[in-house]
Amino acid sequence: MSKSLGILLANTGTPDAPTAKAVRRFLAPFLGDPRVIEIPRLLWLPILHGIILNTRPRRSAKLYQRVWDERGSPLLYHTKDLAENVEAALQARLPEASLNVAVGMRYGNPSIKNALAELREKGATHLIILPIFPQYSGTTSGTIIEKVFDELKSWRWLPSVQIISDYHDHPAYISALAKSLRNSWEESEKAEKLLFSFHGIPNDYVTKGDPYEKQCLQTAALLSAELSLGEKEHEVAFQSRLGRQEWLKPYTSEKLEQLGTEKLSSLDVLAPGFAVDCLETIDEIAREGRQEFQNAGGGEFRYIPSLNATDLHADALSEIVFGRIDN
Repeated sequence: MSKSLGILLANTGTPDAPTAKAVRRFLAPFLGDPRVIEIPRLLWLPILHGIILNTRPRRSAKLYQRVWDERGSPLLYHTKDLAENVEAALQARLPEASLNVAVGMRYGNPSIKNALAELREKGATHLIILPIFPQYSGTTSGTIIEKVFDELKSWRWLPSVQIISDYHDHPAYISALAKSLRNSWEESEKAEKLLFSFHGIPNDYVTKGDPYEKQCLQTAALLSAELSLGEKEHEVAFQSRLGRQEWLKPYTSEKLEQLGTEKLSSLDVLAPGFAVDCLETIDEIAREGRQEFQNAGGGEFRYIPSLNATDLHADALSEIVFGRIDN
């Protein structure tokens, strides 16, 4: 193989520190992105800069402080570790190839701009862009892809570019999730029910053509089939609602309360749309979700960690990328 491959592993991003100042710096471009918040700019930006960015950062910083550890932000270090392992897995598949994997965040550091520059400096002649969001949404993969091409417009010489916009139904991804669950069930008995919790988006986005909901439901169906789960053994819900508009339902928080009220003896929760653990899984699900379920009368609660930088995950993503390489 004569070409030099550069693989961009892209994620949303994280504040540089669990402080109000750092969170504000992170939230400003995130919530100011028209692909994330589709409210007309003339209406939304005064609200964002006049109210939200003066109140939300302090509250969010306290949440980030609960998940920050000696290595920093879990989203960041899990993504970096995953990139290293994906590079090693790909190199094992292509021992003679010249390839490099770089991490780029849509908001915050390391930036997509710097990640692409790193791949260019290492001689990449072919780029593969992989947002690590299995299910496509304009709010995640869409804005990452847009940012990539915004940066590439300024390059004098453009390499060939391939986009992996989603992998929600890829056999390697489904298999990795299934193996992770089976491994968990070998360590501890399978719960009475498994809840798949995906990040939500406004209903209006789906109405306008975003395929996210359909892809989430397909992932859940494929994974349930792989695990031979009965219809009553699993459910799907959507978490992390923001604002007052209606988002995809059922809401995870309401579903957890309902299952608790039904006196469910045990519950496993998996968040298949999160490639790596972060605030939304570690705090919102594993801590707050547990409280919601058990305070309502539920029994044992177990959050199944994201695939993170495990060999299962690295092998799956390397297979997905390998399938896009013209050998």
